[in-house]
Amino acid sequence: MNGLIESLTGMSKMTDQVIATDFLISAKSGVQNYAVAITESTSLEVRAILKKQLQDAIQTHEKISNYMMEKGYYNAYDLGEQYKVDMETTDTTLGLTKNLK
Repeated sequence: MNGLIESLTGMSKMTDQVIATDFLISAKSGVQNYAVAITESTSLEVRAILKKQLQDAIQTHEKISNYMMEKGYYNAYDLGEQYKVDMETTDTTLGLTKNLK
């Protein structure tokens, strides 16, 4: 992110977290969509292709989750810590809206 924008928004660290979170949500959605598509498909060939895509989506989700846990952006096994991360993100977001007024 541009240094000027980072200093104005206070989002230097947040940018990575926001991008990773968006990517994680997209990967999770992909897993769900492939699972539904497999159940709706009547073609064995299409089903095989979708199963491969589902496995790829699951692996992507795992990689993103692991990255986020390593960085402290996501605490899948500690609700209290995740709450703290979420509140910090919320406070940053609310601070941005105050700067716009």
